[in-house]
Amino acid sequence: MGLAGRKALKKNLKSVLDQNQIDFTVINGENAADDGKGITEDIVKDFFSLGIDVITSGNHIWDKMETSKFIDKENRLLRPANLVEGSPGRGHGIFLDKNRKYKIGVINLMGNIFMRKTDDVFVTAKKICKNFTLKQNVDFLIVDFHGEITSEKMAIGHFFDGISTCVVGTHTHVPTADTRILEKGTAYQTDIGMCGDYNSVIGMNKENSIKKFFKDKDAIKHFPSDGEGTLSGIIVEASEKTGLAKKATRLILGGNLER
Repeated sequence: MGLAGRKALKKNLKSVLDQNQIDFTVINGENAADDGKGITEDIVKDFFSLGIDVITSGNHIWDKMETSKFIDKENRLLRPANLVEGSPGRGHGIFLDKNRKYKIGVINLMGNIFMRKTDDVFVTAKKICKNFTLKQNVDFLIVDFHGEITSEKMAIGHFFDGISTCVVGTHTHVPTADTRILEKGTAYQTDIGMCGDYNSVIGMNKENSIKKFFKDKDAIKHFPSDGEGTLSGIIVEASEKTGLAKKATRLILGGNLER
């Protein structure tokens, strides 16, 4: 989320990857631009240089006009798979881990409720999951579900239980406390939160946000809070034999939220 989130990544990510011997890293980057809306090609390149393998997104993917022009040539930047047919870019793919040992599928989906108009996410999910079979054409499978409401996210989690390694929710910018492994072996968390300054209103300057809620004439366009950022996410350890999760750990590191 904005510059504060990018600073938190640069400060903390390498040590997290090294200490936990992480083979593959996915980040949702749709709020990474300086104004918290969208992502630029330069930021995409910076993220890859930090050790990030794939970038997912959501309803803010087209907030920067340049994204629709470069996303077709960068298959490691995904947009929701259930966007209207003909949208630039891809909604899923198969990638190699850092040591080029494993094939890892990543699916990016966006909810239908209180979100930008998209195709039915459950119909899309059912179609796409036929392209991925654990320990056949992929070793592991990651699903980023970008959605507003918890029930929709949980339903998708249970739908993918036993089919994917993990299902993680994004979009609400607040980490939930339900990190767990579902009955059939899929790691799940309703929302993994944001990488950004939590002394804010979902990453935006809190004083200005309050003014906007009060309909204060002095309120201006939302802009990100620039305090110390927190790195938020989930670390999943998975079985080489089954591709399913063995352990899921919520990550909250640095900044206001950790304190």
